[in-house]
Amino acid sequence: MSDRSRLSVATAVLLAILATVGYMLSPPSFDPPRLSASESFQPLPPQPAQEYRPVPHNAAIASQEISIPVQGTTLTATIRSPRTPGRHPAMVFVQGSGRGDRGEFTSQATWLAKAGVVTLTYDKRTVGYDFRHRDFGLLADDALRMIEVLRQRSDVDPVRAGLWGVSEGSWVIPIAAARSLDVGFSVLVSSPNVSPVRQVAWALNEQLERLHAPAGVRELLAKAMGGVGFNFLRYDSVPALSRLKQPVLALYGTMDPSIPFVESTQKLTSALSAAGNSDYTIRFLGGADHAMRVNGGPFTNGYLDTLANWVLGLPGTAQPPTGAQIAGATPVQRYEATDVPRAPWYAGTAILGLALTLTVVGYVAAPVTEMVVRLRGRDLLPTAHSESWPAIRRRLRRMAWTGVGLLAAVTAFITLIVLFSVNQAGAWPAVLSGWLVVRVLAVVMLAQEVTTVAAVATALREGWEPGRWQRFTVATMLGGTGLLLVTAAYYGLFGIPW
Repeated sequence: MSDRSRLSVATAVLLAILATVGYMLSPPSFDPPRLSASESFQPLPPQPAQEYRPVPHNAAIASQEISIPVQGTTLTATIRSPRTPGRHPAMVFVQGSGRGDRGEFTSQATWLAKAGVVTLTYDKRTVGYDFRHRDFGLLADDALRMIEVLRQRSDVDPVRAGLWGVSEGSWVIPIAAARSLDVGFSVLVSSPNVSPVRQVAWALNEQLERLHAPAGVRELLAKAMGGVGFNFLRYDSVPALSRLKQPVLALYGTMDPSIPFVESTQKLTSALSAAGNSDYTIRFLGGADHAMRVNGGPFTNGYLDTLANWVLGLPGTAQPPTGAQIAGATPVQRYEATDVPRAPWYAGTAILGLALTLTVVGYVAAPVTEMVVRLRGRDLLPTAHSESWPAIRRRLRRMAWTGVGLLAAVTAFITLIVLFSVNQAGAWPAVLSGWLVVRVLAVVMLAQEVTTVAAVATALREGWEPGRWQRFTVATMLGGTGLLLVTAAYYGLFGIPW
């Protein structure tokens, strides 16, 4: 058997071993079941026409910017108020995830102010809130501070001052409303009512189904999410919802790709029932996305009118017509929202970070060490069979570049899938192409590891006596790549299914 044949066999054997190791190390597969027909909504009654009748929205308004001190920082807010005399209902806009600013609510806050509702929008805090750490209780305190500011105004009816929140904001509002009866009502827009990790996993699964992504892509993303140790991902909103006593308006879009709206509605109604609260209205708006818009453009027909009619009509609108607490376009949810299996200890964020750090250190330490040795002139010292080193060094460099390329490709691929999911964009050829690049790079790196080990072994048999820095370079490069290969095996880059 030729040397090339032996290397091919060795690569195939290691590929099978890594695939087996990845299978044995993996947590249970993420395979959400279909939502049974008994749990899905049957055709809903239509939304009562009086709820979305056109609302005049041409009143003159005043706009005022103020700074509001909150815990640990100061937030800038904009208050828009109708110039008509008397007291008006008032509403605070609470942001979704990310570092939102008050500008994202300008159009609807202005529209509502012209319709007779005092509105307050404010910049989301950056002190005490970031990608990893999200204290929903702290955000709820901010929202309560805004309610306090509105209730002190002479043009606001304090009994009808409430909160509006979208997405992540709908985890914040129930906490605030449960803490203080100063919150006169709650408007929940695209409220998940499941844990953040279930919401994200459900949304990604829906997107992957739409893009006909290979099963291995779903496993890669599920394992990546299962290893993330952010506490807020397991947040349970039901306890706070179960303490809501104030009127609730919940709005969902039937074209929202981000939340499991059937299960979210079921959790909301059961929680409000536990609270003894029957003052809730749930409406599904046809064609609306996560932000109540049509494909990210204008607001869907009836959204602003439904919102304004409900707020302006309080307390009368707190009780919907008999048999119409849930109404509107019928939503379709195909899969259940299930938890992503938690990663085992050896695949947690800390261990994964350590493995990647050691790999990167190996890739960086080798060229740095070589440069230092060259500067000190030791590279000129002859060693036995020193002519073997240039060929080995070239192999190590190629392997390092492949490893870096694999890390970059995986990061870019996950980012691409997430962006596709958020924007409901993309096409299946892009997903298949990205997945192919990632898996090919993993196999190429495995082949390079095998051939480099063989080259080093051959050189040693022929009498090569590496210097100290050469031994260090070989050990760090081969060891770092070995760690990267095991990590790739865990994430299914050598496994089946494709």
